[in-house]
Amino acid sequence: MRSMLRKAPSRVGKFDRKLVRAVSGLPGGSHDDFFRRLSASANKGKLWFGIAAVMALFPGRTRRAALHGVLAQAVASAVTNVGFKTLLPRARPLPEHLPVFRFVHPQPTSSSMPSGHSASAVAFALGAGLVRPALGAALAPLAAGVAYSRVHTGAHWPSDVFFGSAIGAGAALVTRKWWPVRPPIPELTRTPVKAAELPEGEGLGIAVNTLGGSYAAETAAALQKVFPKAYITEVTRHEDLAEEIARVACRPGIVALGVWGGDGTVGTAAAAAVEHSLPLLVLPGGTLNHFARDAGTPTLISAVKAASRGEAARADVGRVSVERGLPDSPELLHLTMLNTASVGLYPNLVRRRELLQPALGKPLAGVVAMLRTFAAGTPTTLIVDGVRHKLWILYIGRGRYYPRDHAPLVRPVLDDGVFDLRMITADESFARLRLLWSVLTGTVATSRITHLSESSSIHVEPGDTSMVLAVDGEVMPGVRGVEFSVAPGALTYYSPAS
Repeated sequence: MRSMLRKAPSRVGKFDRKLVRAVSGLPGGSHDDFFRRLSASANKGKLWFGIAAVMALFPGRTRRAALHGVLAQAVASAVTNVGFKTLLPRARPLPEHLPVFRFVHPQPTSSSMPSGHSASAVAFALGAGLVRPALGAALAPLAAGVAYSRVHTGAHWPSDVFFGSAIGAGAALVTRKWWPVRPPIPELTRTPVKAAELPEGEGLGIAVNTLGGSYAAETAAALQKVFPKAYITEVTRHEDLAEEIARVACRPGIVALGVWGGDGTVGTAAAAAVEHSLPLLVLPGGTLNHFARDAGTPTLISAVKAASRGEAARADVGRVSVERGLPDSPELLHLTMLNTASVGLYPNLVRRRELLQPALGKPLAGVVAMLRTFAAGTPTTLIVDGVRHKLWILYIGRGRYYPRDHAPLVRPVLDDGVFDLRMITADESFARLRLLWSVLTGTVATSRITHLSESSSIHVEPGDTSMVLAVDGEVMPGVRGVEFSVAPGALTYYSPAS
């Protein structure tokens, strides 16, 4: 066995010298200058970064192909230059092996084995081709030209190029599942119903929460202008929001309830609308108002259109029973949930993501927010439906959210009858490293630490003394247990038919 290992380098050396002699025997010409320039253009990946920048101008699969190509190239370059060039020192070809007019100058000083240029070229071309085969086929001759140019100019032995190309192909295959293309989001669907028509707001009672993040002194006046016949009241910080909304709902002549505020305010209004059998008109307001977006009324114009025509739909609501306080004097709260609930680091993640999103865009903001949140955060011990877990995040969506990963954004169906339960666990070994690695590679959705399921009821209790629960953006500390259940089709909400 040892003799075979000794003979292997000798055989490779003979093979290399034979091929180099064949290249050396080629007649000189303009092709020498071409390969020298091609080789130089690929120094430090400049050629591939330039091609990737052009590809990134075209959205969709072409942009995804560029991203995969760059990822594969980065991995191949790191493995080649940091790993194998250190482990496999080898002298490069000498000037006497090739004609002087062809020999690259200055000669690289790093180890000849393996070829970094070849690794990067094959990694980028194959990586892009795995996403868009036609682009991969177009890039293949260019990658082959770069790889050959390293032998033609005397920068590498042929075996260096073969080994580097193998590393590049391996990098492309290893990274093929990193940052996968998200499957398409299902079409928006509604269960339409007819609600009371509200011409100029007649029969509409609107509660405006003055604590909403986008509230201004002229908010009520602006609403009165578009709904001149509506009854509008402002709820101040000194008044009980639930009581004031209920007072509006019980006012004589009110046939529909309107609400201006954030997610928590809308949830309170939804509870009153269900209790008094009134359709709910959600107006865009507050710091965050996700239900207005999902309901199809993200603008005042769309809300006015739906209300005046009586266009509405059905939505499920979540019933949330929360136990707080000490064991000998518990406090039981009953809430209505329209959007999401969470325990753990999810609220911090969302706040960071939304702060970063204007500058970085959604995808990159999500990655940076995840890294910042989980690098310093600690997991929480919870008992979910009787099973004990250490969790980074427990996320519960009222309805299926998309995409199916750590950053759900869109909910196309509001009456699917389920909770969207997502847990990112810390039960596994090296939990933090697993989590950060999955964030960096965009594989959170397929990682072992991520658990996706659906249910019509969920029970959660803390593993220790108490937990902090957020429901539709409202944070409640000191929670000892919470029960979630779905009330199918309980809410009628105004939504434009189109």
